[in-house]
Amino acid sequence: MSPTLRNVTDTACTDTAVVGSTTDPAPRRRPALSPSRAGDFKQCPLLYRFRAIDRLPEQPSRAQIRGTLVHTVLERLYDLPAPQRSPEAARGLVGPAWEELCAALPELAGQLFEGSEDPELPVWLQSAADLLEAYFRLEDPRRLEPAARELLVETELASGLLLRGYIDRLDIAPTGEVRVVDYKTGAAPREAGEVAALFQMKFYALALLQERGVVPAQLRLLYLSDGEYLTYEPDEAELRRFERTLEAIWSAIRTAGETGDFRPNRTRMCDWCSHKAFCPAWDGVPPEYPGWPESAEEPALQTVIDRME
Repeated sequence: MSPTLRNVTDTACTDTAVVGSTTDPAPRRRPALSPSRAGDFKQCPLLYRFRAIDRLPEQPSRAQIRGTLVHTVLERLYDLPAPQRSPEAARGLVGPAWEELCAALPELAGQLFEGSEDPELPVWLQSAADLLEAYFRLEDPRRLEPAARELLVETELASGLLLRGYIDRLDIAPTGEVRVVDYKTGAAPREAGEVAALFQMKFYALALLQERGVVPAQLRLLYLSDGEYLTYEPDEAELRRFERTLEAIWSAIRTAGETGDFRPNRTRMCDWCSHKAFCPAWDGVPPEYPGWPESAEEPALQTVIDRME
């Protein structure tokens, strides 16, 4: 099935009524594969090592943290009674959500801004409010009651591979159809980038199939920056093929993990990497390999960023 990319000004969005609720279980901590870490390994095996094994700290960008802030507000928006879910209400949640984020991660504000009086902070907060305004042009949240928000999906495949990730929103129609929704604060990808964009969504669809025995009827990516959305309708045969793809990625990761041979892949993406100073492709020296980890716990800030990517 081919993905369908639409601009909100061209095609009306049909909202699905949803019922039910879900409570996240506490995550197990043995090593698992997530969409973010699978993407890291595909991009650069050494980047995977730096993030998942060495757990090197990274300096988040303002764009990344703005995405985290917008995701948080959209999650909180659905705590309100349906009639109160307005653009004004969403804007009103921005300030409190930012304050809570800074309280939870006190190093965050200092990394991004020079204190609460930084003149760039109000402009940045307004840019988050603008993205939330765009969300209301894609969906009417008054017509939705999500089954789950920020849902942890964690399931083990027959091969023993543990999948772990967070779904932004899960909708379940009264007739049982499942829709997976993901918010993106960046622009919609060009046609060549659609496959990469759907990798994460297929990951979630496979996890739900494994966990609940249901193939999601629709995967939907909402791009708030330019008011577009990408929809895809998977089938079980496709998801089982994707399962083999994930198993091949994990096999390659574990093979590298036995020896520490995570090789760098020098591309233009290196310009945005936080770890060039440790990369041999850029004349750097990696830290001594600590060995395959016994647990998968990551620094709190990295976990927050990954959940909102």
